[in-house]
Amino acid sequence: MSPRPRRNERQPNLQEAIKETAWRQIAESGASALSLRAIARELGITAPAIYNYFSDRDALVTALIIDAYTSFGDSQLAARDAVSAEDMAGRLMATGVAYRDWAHKYPQRYQLIFGTPIPGYAAPLEQVLPSAARSLSVLAGVVDALRAGGKLNVPDFPEVKEEYKVSFDLWKKFGGDYDLLSLSVAVLIWARVHGIVSLEIAGNLPPFGAKGDALYLYEMMSIARQFIKE
Repeated sequence: MSPRPRRNERQPNLQEAIKETAWRQIAESGASALSLRAIARELGITAPAIYNYFSDRDALVTALIIDAYTSFGDSQLAARDAVSAEDMAGRLMATGVAYRDWAHKYPQRYQLIFGTPIPGYAAPLEQVLPSAARSLSVLAGVVDALRAGGKLNVPDFPEVKEEYKVSFDLWKKFGGDYDLLSLSVAVLIWARVHGIVSLEIAGNLPPFGAKGDALYLYEMMSIARQFIKE
């Protein structure tokens, strides 16, 4: 095995080059086929050079997941903040539209964080949760603002089971100390938009074709009518 290169001999921005090459591999062959050696060959470096940055495939996957959540969170925050805080319905619509737009712009990133798990890989919660909670906290915050303003329409909403409340408490540590009801409603809204977007990306949304613009907007308006009081 070749010795690892000294730091001053490494390519500039090699860490980012490794991740960019990994995303190309994922686009071409899927995340389960990700290979550090194949990345090294494509970059024209020795395999041990990669280990200066990522100890194994799982460490690289974790870094990609964190980057994906960070990008997703940035897009959610930008969409929310582009709408006045007083326009709570507008903020809900904006974050929903941004969710779909980001997924279509970065389908590999979307699939990595929300799609099929990679066989043999389990994301380390302590590393991934901060960026994951930040990204999903935007929707939770919009819902919580509706609740605090007396605008959240959720009669007879099911309560979170006692054994799962600890998961919400852990989430609050990184995603904001929102009311448990707000978090629960946000999870339901996310599940509904996630279903449509996932079918779209997979090309499985008949009879609406590969993209369901009208259907998605219809669902977002349905969500707004259901959860926002007049």
